[in-house]
Amino acid sequence: MRFADIPGNEGVKQAMINMARSGRVHHALLLYENEGSGALALGLAFLQYLNCSEPSGEDSCGECHTCHQISRLSYPDMRFTFPITSGSKVSGAAKDLTCDDYAPIFRELVLKNPYFMENELSAALGIEKKSGLITVAEGRAIMQKLSLAPVTDGWRGIFIWLPEKMNQQTANMLLKSLEEPQEKTIFILITHNPESVISTITSRCQGMRVMPLTKAQRASIKRDGDEGEVSQYEELFKSLIECVCARDLQAALDVGEALAGLDSREKQKAFCIFAGEGVRNLMLFSRKMESLADLDGDEDWYRSAAKKLPESFPEAASAVFSRTYTMLERNVLAKILFCNLATRLYAIAGQK
Repeated sequence: MRFADIPGNEGVKQAMINMARSGRVHHALLLYENEGSGALALGLAFLQYLNCSEPSGEDSCGECHTCHQISRLSYPDMRFTFPITSGSKVSGAAKDLTCDDYAPIFRELVLKNPYFMENELSAALGIEKKSGLITVAEGRAIMQKLSLAPVTDGWRGIFIWLPEKMNQQTANMLLKSLEEPQEKTIFILITHNPESVISTITSRCQGMRVMPLTKAQRASIKRDGDEGEVSQYEELFKSLIECVCARDLQAALDVGEALAGLDSREKQKAFCIFAGEGVRNLMLFSRKMESLADLDGDEDWYRSAAKKLPESFPEAASAVFSRTYTMLERNVLAKILFCNLATRLYAIAGQK
């Protein structure tokens, strides 16, 4: 994966390039993205750039042996950690499983589409109906990897996808390695919900915001149906906001029913993340800071909606979507959560 293969996020790319060229590579990066924005692709491109034998000024060559290994996910000094549990593809007690058990499936998914969504990973792993976690067994597996001598003399990359799914005991196992890593070892953590990442982990990482892709950028990559999901979230979000603007509680509750009817909890959580970005854009328009909004053709809708809502709405609504996400993580019944969400947004929109 080369930087040139990844649309958008030129600022993040340049920051990574500058780090590598200066020799001041931070030992742990926390990449915060909305789902499907390319953080994993950026992390892979960065590791490839660090290890390339003939890099240009701005990118890896893509042709040397190490570039080929990383692009094929066969580089021996690279490990992927992600939320797992027992499922239809792998048997065994969940507490004893590690990502090594699922590694071939994960690599196949990344090679097919590095912009995959959380629900796509769950489906690929065969754990659609369960909540995956990063367990103590996985923490031990990471420490085991780090205890072994590197196979190459290049940079070793430890990728942790969704560190918010890590419990405190697992986090404690990794703290020393994050704070005092071995030479030429980099941790790349990718989160969709940075507020839920354990603070002792966050404090040891350099944060980098990966911006959402524009519609044109999304259209330029193969997403295997993700574009349809994003369009669905956009339609539901706009409908919900229009209902509360029109002071139509029943219509807002109907949208809540539709959200509860999404066919997986992961899609419901993805909607909450999408909606969180939407209310951020509403806030920017309400404060005459629309130039900072990341939009592609929706400016008139956001401008109109912002005028109809109280200035306090975006911040309060953001808290509602964040709490709904957290409750979904705790397996609270979705129908109750989205009914409450619609009712709360209706009440907030009516405040003067």
